[in-house]
Amino acid sequence: MSFEPVTIADVERLVRSLPDKYCLLDPLPAWLLKRNVELVSPFLCRLINQSLEQGIVPSSLKTAYITPLLKKADLDPSDVRSYRPISNLPILAKLLERVVAGQLVGYLCDKGLMPDLQSAYRQFHSTETALLKVIADILAAVDSGDLAVLSLLDLSATFDTVDHDTLLRRLATSYGLDGCVMMWFTSYLSGRQQHVRAASTTSSASTVLHGVPQGSVLGPILFLLYAADLLELVRRHQLTSHAYADDVQIYGSCRPTEADPLITRLSACQRGLVLDGVEPTPSQSVNDRGPLVLIKSASTPDSVASTDRRHDVCLASRLIPGPRSVP
Repeated sequence: MSFEPVTIADVERLVRSLPDKYCLLDPLPAWLLKRNVELVSPFLCRLINQSLEQGIVPSSLKTAYITPLLKKADLDPSDVRSYRPISNLPILAKLLERVVAGQLVGYLCDKGLMPDLQSAYRQFHSTETALLKVIADILAAVDSGDLAVLSLLDLSATFDTVDHDTLLRRLATSYGLDGCVMMWFTSYLSGRQQHVRAASTTSSASTVLHGVPQGSVLGPILFLLYAADLLELVRRHQLTSHAYADDVQIYGSCRPTEADPLITRLSACQRGLVLDGVEPTPSQSVNDRGPLVLIKSASTPDSVASTDRRHDVCLASRLIPGPRSVP
C-alpha cells in the first residue's frame, strides 16, 4: 500500500461532510471552517499531502481532551473503571484521519484483508448482521440434531490496552503495510498526549503509552485489525466466533454424546485468549473466564453435558422450516 495524494476538491468534500462538533483545541468552529472552505482548502490540502508524503503526523494533531462518560447509568460513578474515555480531537486531526482511513479501508477491501468475523465499524455490517449470523449458525446446528455451546465475552478495556508495538507488527506482517505508510502509523501512535476535562476542571497533559483513541476516526479500524488475530485463535480450536467491536461470541456444535469434549475445547480457547493478552471483564469471569450456554432441542436428554454446565436453553424440536412442496 502507498498513500495517494489528495486534491483540493477531495479536501472540500471531506470538510463539508465533517460533523458540526467543536473541540477546545480547534482554532475555529466547524461551521466557520465549512463556510470558508474554499479559502482554506489549498492550505489544508498541502498540509495533508505533506503528512502523507513524509510519514509524519504533526504533534499538534496528536493531543486530545478526554471526556469521561459513564458506561451505564447503574455503575458506580466514584469508580474510574465505570467510565469510557472519549477523545475530543482537533477537527484537522479528524480530517487527516478520514483521508488515511478511506485509503486504508480501500486497500484492505481490495486485497480481501478486512476481518470477516467482525461486524463493527464496517460498511453494510451492524449488530443485526452479527446477531443473525450467530443465531442462524446455532439454529441450523440444533435443528440437525446437534447441541450448541455458546460463550459470550465482553473483553475489558480493549481499546485502552492495545499495545502499540504489537499493533504495528501486525500491520506489517498481517496486512502488508511498509515504507512511508508504516512510518505514518508509527508517528500517529507515538507521542500522543491527552488531558482529562470534567466540568470546568482540566488535568495536566499525560503521554499515551498504549491504546487507540476512542472518538477518533482511525481508532476503531486499528482495533479491528489488532483483534483479528484473536478470532483466528478461535478457529485453531475448531470453534466459530463472531464479534461486534469488543463483544465476542464463541460457539460450537456437536452430537449430544460429544458435549463434554466441546466444552473442554471452548474453555481452553477462553484460556488462550487470556494468554494472548485479552482479558474478559470481571463480571464474565465465571470458571474459565466465561459463562457457557448450552443450547439444545427439547428432545435432547437432560443428562447430556451435565458437568460444568452454566445455563441450559431448550428449544423446539423443529426450528428451521424444511423444504416445502410447491403445488
